[in-house]
Amino acid sequence: MLTRTGLAALLAASTILTATGAAAQGELNVYSSRHYDADDQLYAAFEEQTGITVNRIEADADELIARLTAEGQNSPADVFLTVDVGRIWRADEAGLLQPVESEVLEARIPAYLRHPENRWFGISQRARIIFYDREDVTEPPLTYAELADDRFEGQVCIRSSSNIYNQSLLAAIIANEGEEAATEWAAGVVENFARDPQGGDTDQLRGIVSGECDIAVANTYYFLRALEGGVDGVSEDIARIGWVFPNQSTTGAHVNVAAAGVAAHAPNKDNAVKFLEYLATDEAQAFFANQNNEYAVVPGIALAEVPAKMGLFRQDDLNLSALGENQPRAQQIFNQVGWE
Repeated sequence: MLTRTGLAALLAASTILTATGAAAQGELNVYSSRHYDADDQLYAAFEEQTGITVNRIEADADELIARLTAEGQNSPADVFLTVDVGRIWRADEAGLLQPVESEVLEARIPAYLRHPENRWFGISQRARIIFYDREDVTEPPLTYAELADDRFEGQVCIRSSSNIYNQSLLAAIIANEGEEAATEWAAGVVENFARDPQGGDTDQLRGIVSGECDIAVANTYYFLRALEGGVDGVSEDIARIGWVFPNQSTTGAHVNVAAAGVAAHAPNKDNAVKFLEYLATDEAQAFFANQNNEYAVVPGIALAEVPAKMGLFRQDDLNLSALGENQPRAQQIFNQVGWE
């Protein structure tokens, strides 16, 4: 298992990069909406292995999409990297990405975690699951559908409808169960709100600890970060929070990805493909899991120590392109049922 002191392992030449030319040089311009200090070590390892200098511009995804659009054919961007497939879908819909031919990426990243035409690739995963108060909830919801049950009236904390994670969750429900069922579900969850939607995922977990809500929906990453310690209002009472990976007997738990694609007008396309292939190496995949409490997209990568505490789960293998395609309808449904 890779640890925080294991950067040397990342800097060792990987089999994939050696095969594609470890002596490559030049530049790589990455537009990224991932704001994790741990990613700095990934960039450093790639530079060490390839001799390619990585230049980064970091901002919110929508700001980067606007910048790419404004720059047009003169854009220096080689790679667009973001969290949530809904955002990279927006970039692709705007014509900002190009298809990639890579036997490495096709072999290592499952088809449902990448664009059907290889315009983007998932590089790490999170699950959006149900958390509950162990002290007050003896029979927690086991499915997303149960979040709308009358027995949970006034108990559910969840983010606003403008949140991309919730839009993707509803988009998946649309794909799996249809628009009518998705609308009924969203309306039922609104009826079960413990409070008006507010804050981020960590705030939903804080709501359980404070007693404001008995049930919350959040991405695994936020809970795992609190499980490591140091998250005010959560970590000190983390034992109070239980979790459920929903839909284990049907579709599996909803997952989303951080994703990367090659920019449409990439001046350093070959280097961009090498970078995406690097992100699919065992070393980089283990790094995502160990340093940032995410899940690998490449099969066979062992769970990191902290995520392993939550156990294994079945995940939905819906092609994540459906999340982007259904995103506009998901927002319409949220508006229709009064989910602010």
